[in-house]
Amino acid sequence: MKYLLLSYTPTAAWDSATADSPSEDALAAFAEYQKFERELIETGEFVTSEGLGHPAVSTTVRRTADGVVATDGPFAELKEVLASFAVIDVAGRERAVEIVSRIVEVLGEPIEIRPIMGADFAA
Repeated sequence: MKYLLLSYTPTAAWDSATADSPSEDALAAFAEYQKFERELIETGEFVTSEGLGHPAVSTTVRRTADGVVATDGPFAELKEVLASFAVIDVAGRERAVEIVSRIVEVLGEPIEIRPIMGADFAA
């Protein structure tokens, strides 16, 4: 079963002025995450993982009374932002929770686990 892992970070920890040059803490966290990624590659449970650009450079597309409109960034004031995502393919929810628990224990930031609806979703 495939799961989407959504990693969140506090907005205060992600300064848009320095988004293109990661801090020492961010680089250390990424190095720790890469250890988990290598482990999942070895077990065949890793599908993909990507970091996301800063919310200040995002675009939101909405349907309005005047039609579809694209605007810069999100409108909501956020305390946490989606910072990265990964996709894993594991035996089930328990294994996904086991993997994510280890990552959260090391990195300290929350990760949402969401099943991916595919051919094996009903399994």
